Amino acid sequence: MTPREHPRMPRVSVVVPTYRRPALLARCLEALAQQDLDASDYEVVVPDDAGTEDAQRVVERAAATARTPVRYVPVEGCHGPAAARNAGWRAARARIIAFTDDDCIPSAGWLRAGLAAFTPEVTGVQGRLIVPQPPVPTDYEKNAGRLAEGEFVTANCFYRRDALAAVGGFDERFRVAWREDSDLFFTLCERGGTFRRAPDAVVVHPVRPGRFAVSLREQRKSMFNALLYKKHPSLYRRRIQPAPPWRSYATLAAATGALAAASLRQPRWAAASGAVWLALTARFCARRLDGTSRSPRHIAEMVLTSAAIPSLSAFWRLRGALRYRVPFL
Repeated sequence: MTPREHPRMPRVSVVVPTYRRPALLARCLEALAQQDLDASDYEVVVPDDAGTEDAQRVVERAAATARTPVRYVPVEGCHGPAAARNAGWRAARARIIAFTDDDCIPSAGWLRAGLAAFTPEVTGVQGRLIVPQPPVPTDYEKNAGRLAEGEFVTANCFYRRDALAAVGGFDERFRVAWREDSDLFFTLCERGGTFRRAPDAVVVHPVRPGRFAVSLREQRKSMFNALLYKKHPSLYRRRIQPAPPWRSYATLAAATGALAAASLRQPRWAAASGAVWLALTARFCARRLDGTSRSPRHIAEMVLTSAAIPSLSAFWRLRGALRYRVPFL
C-alpha cells in the first residue's frame, strides 16, 4: 500500500479505529501524516469496524502519498470499538501502541511527546485532549467537553504492546464507545502498572453536532457502567461514581407514586407525588441549562429529555445489572 518499502521496525504504531466516517478519517490521517517524526519511526493501522469500500479507499489514498506505512484492517468476528482496537494493535508491529479516534486531530508533535514520556518502567502514557467548546454550548456539547477530563481515554493514549497482550487487550463485551478505555486502564492499574502524563502530546477532539434529544440515546451507555462496576467495584466508586444516582431514583419513584395513586383514585397522594416529581425534574432541567444555550429549541429539548432521562437511565442500569449479574444501582 505504500510507495516505498519501510523495512525498519517502527517505534510506535498508531491505531485509528473507524466506522462509516470517511471524511473524518481522511482528516485524521492527514494530521498523522504531518507528525514530526522520521517516517520510519511510526506506522498507522486503520481497523474498519464496518468494512466499507469508502474507508478502504480513504486509507489507500493516504497510503499512496504518506511518508510512513498506512494499513487498512477490516474487523472480523466480534464488532464494536473495543474489538476494532484489538484488531488494530494485534496487526501493529511496534512495541508501543498509540490510540486515537477517526474524528480526532493529533497535533504535529503528538507522537514525539508521547514517546518521550516512556521510560523502561512506564506501562502507559496519557496525552492531553482538547475538546473545543463554543462560547455558549448546548448540554450535549458541554457533556462532550468533559471527555478532556477523563483518564486514558482512547482518543489520546499510549500503551506498551506487551502490557496489552498480558491482559488480552480491550474487553470486547463493551460494544459501544463507553468505558472500554476505563476498563483497560483499571485492569492495568490493578496489575501494578506505572503511568505518566504527557501534556505536550496534544490531540484535538472536535464535537460533532448532536441530534435533537441525543441525550436519550446516550442513556444506553449506563448498561456498560454495570459491567465496569462488576469488574472494578472499588476503582469505579473511587474514580467514576462515588455513590448511586439517588436523586434520579427519587424522581422515578415520585413519578411511579403519582401514577399509582392516580390509578387507585387517591388524588391527594397523586398530587403530592406529582409535585415532588415536578420539583425534582425542574431542578434537573435547570442544572442542565446552567451555562448552556437558551435558544427555544434547546430549552424545549432540555424540558422534554429531563422528564424522560431518570426512567431511561434506571432501565439501562437495571438491564446492565441483570445482564452482567451484579448488584448495581
